[in-house]
This record gives sequence, C-alpha cells and structure tokens, in this order.
Amino acid sequence: MNKEIVFQEFLGGRVRLVEGDITRLDVDAIVNAANKSLLGGGGVDGAIHRAAGPQLVEACKKIGGCETGNAVITPGFNLKARYVIHTVGPVWQGGNHDEPGLLASCYRKSLELASQHPIKSIAFTNISTGIYGFPKEAAAQVAINTTTKFLEINDLSSIVWFVCFDKENYNLYLSHLSSKY
Repeated sequence: MNKEIVFQEFLGGRVRLVEGDITRLDVDAIVNAANKSLLGGGGVDGAIHRAAGPQLVEACKKIGGCETGNAVITPGFNLKARYVIHTVGPVWQGGNHDEPGLLASCYRKSLELASQHPIKSIAFTNISTGIYGFPKEAAAQVAINTTTKFLEINDLSSIVWFVCFDKENYNLYLSHLSSKY
C-alpha cells in the first residue's frame, strides 16, 4: 500500500477501513492473527513473519507463546510498522465454547497493549476468519463492536485500521460500519 491508499473513515476518522495487504501498511502497529506458538504459520501470520524477517521468530521464541484471547507485542523489524501485536484468536467450534468472548478479548487486549506503547495507529486483520473457521459476519460484528466500544470509553488517541485481505470481508465490515455510523 502506498500513499495513494483509498480507505473509508468512520467514528470521526478514528476508524478506517481498507482492502489490502496489512504487511504493506505504514502504521505504528499491525495486529497478527497468530497461533499459540507465535512462531509463524499460514495465511496472514505467515505473510507477517515473512515480511518482518527472521528476527521476528527469534523475538517470539523469547516470549514463549500466547494463550487464546491474549496478546503480546514485539518489534516490527523489516515491516513498515514499528510493532507487531500478536493475538491468538479462537478456533470456531460451533459457537458454544466462548468463541465470541475470546475473539472480543483479542481486540481488547491488543488495544490495551497499544495504549501502553507509543502507538498512534494500529491495524487489525480479520482475526480467526481463515483456517480457524470463525464465521466472517459474526467476526466482523465482534471486531467492530469491541473496537468502537473500547475507543468510546478509553482515552486511546490511536487511529484503528481494519485491513481486509479479501472483498468479502471488506464488504461485511463496510456494511456493519456504515449501518453503525
């Protein structure tokens, strides 16, 4: 993504929506949809690790993993982003194992970490909607509701980006954000 990036703004410009590659976004922090080991995987997780370089794996090894619903932070290394916030989303098991609550926790914990560091812009990917199988529409609702509620009740001056890799997720986010704001 370059300076000519096209995005939609919501919540007075505090929330932005874009379709594209999160690894190319020039923000202070990107949020990685990580696995519990933090050592890389497929999808966005693999793309972030490849773009950041081998130093990211070394930093993640020192952390020693992360539990579902929690988040940890590392430098961004070769990324444009100065930080990577790694969060482990839930694997969808039919919705009866607190999956929505765990997903909401991913967004809250990531935003809490952002508030503890010099982060003025943070970009989220579509957590748990890939191989973890969380239904995309439900995940979009959790992401938007949790994030906007956090912004409304906390003194976080960061701009939050929702970065959708595919048109389906982008359209779901656009629909939910447009109806809410």
